[in-house]
Amino acid sequence: MGNGIYSMRGRADRMKAEEKYIETFEQIEPLIRRRIEKNAFTALGYTSNLDVLCDFQIEVFNELLSRSLPNGDLAGMKASKEITDMEGFLETIVYFCTHGIGGEVDISDFGIIRDTFEVKKGMGGTATQGAMALAAVTCPSIIHLTDDSKEVCDILNSPYIYTVSNKGELIHTDQITQTAEQEIHYIIQFKKGDVICLGSQKITIPASNRLIITKITVNEALPFSDSFFTYVETHAANIKSNVLSSFNAIQDKGILEQRLAYVKEHIKKYKANNEAGIVYFEDAHYHNKEIRQVCLETLYPYVDILSLNEEELEYTLSMYDFPIEINDIHSCIKGADYIKERFSVKKGIIVHTKDYSMYLGETLSGDIEKGLMLGNMLATAKAVNGWYGTKEQIREVIKLPLSEKGMRNRELTAKEHFPWEVVFVPSKYIDKPRYTIGLGDSFVAGVQLCFE
Repeated sequence: MGNGIYSMRGRADRMKAEEKYIETFEQIEPLIRRRIEKNAFTALGYTSNLDVLCDFQIEVFNELLSRSLPNGDLAGMKASKEITDMEGFLETIVYFCTHGIGGEVDISDFGIIRDTFEVKKGMGGTATQGAMALAAVTCPSIIHLTDDSKEVCDILNSPYIYTVSNKGELIHTDQITQTAEQEIHYIIQFKKGDVICLGSQKITIPASNRLIITKITVNEALPFSDSFFTYVETHAANIKSNVLSSFNAIQDKGILEQRLAYVKEHIKKYKANNEAGIVYFEDAHYHNKEIRQVCLETLYPYVDILSLNEEELEYTLSMYDFPIEINDIHSCIKGADYIKERFSVKKGIIVHTKDYSMYLGETLSGDIEKGLMLGNMLATAKAVNGWYGTKEQIREVIKLPLSEKGMRNRELTAKEHFPWEVVFVPSKYIDKPRYTIGLGDSFVAGVQLCFE
């Protein structure tokens, strides 16, 4: 009988979540119309780069393996800290595929891997991908650029994407003349279920994910546009949320400390002119552990909301000897609570995964459950279509089932009492996304829509 009551509650909760998704989708158009009428924006910082999206075909990869590493041991292959030859490139891919994990690895020369796969060009950077996700649903935003090359600006050219000129005016990217060096990232997108073969050895890829191969140029120094920051501070009343990201490419601690000091002053000025404005920090994969530690210990106490995926949550906590089990929702909640308390994050923590998104912290003035659902919708639309989802494509996402794992976790958390508000939203689920690159950035973009 108890199990019957539990399952009835589960079905009722599923219906409630489905209804909230439909209701939230129906609010997208009026919500964006209100933002445009009020001249309201999200500010998105800080890096941009050109992504080269590789068509990763497992048959082609297996041929490369047998040709370059005929005697290789698949199970023993490790990721390179920096790729310097074809063997290191192949072993690094095998390592990430075998573990089903995402990440970034530097390369000394793209000539090593050029012409390995068929490619197409895309957009890189949390800020710029978030802006494109918002533009796809006709929502305006303001971005900070680092790579302002013609190829980047052509991809970003939209009536809904603004940046700030040297004269302090809002402009579109077709009005920009390049000033910075171009930065290129190769994206290796691998798929769950594909089988890596080498001789008699076989390994099935356990989860879809992506590996980013980088040769850092401009973003290693993260050059700041003073006019962008001044505009956001001066027009803070219209900037409903201020997204910070992309310190992860910096290698020099001195440069990082300069940028963080600048951003801390910027946050103070922004808040002075808009106390209700949300300062939102999106975490990332860092190339350097010390850089990560300096960044989080410096900035976390100044941000309202810290957002990160489960791998970033686990890695951050491991740095402070607070191990968690990312497949145990109670363990993740304890970890998020630890970060909020230890670093005095002002309002709360968002954890986003393929199965769920969760907010833990103080009650917000905006409807954060709606924000998490909007984030999930934009991310899933990107996963399904391989590009930033339109409202029509998001309508199709609403028809997808809720993640079973997400629903189980929602049921588990619904019965508990926590010291903070915990808002838990199961994702609309697909098993084999076309791309996982930019899903977190699309999620971040969707969340911003609840800050009105």
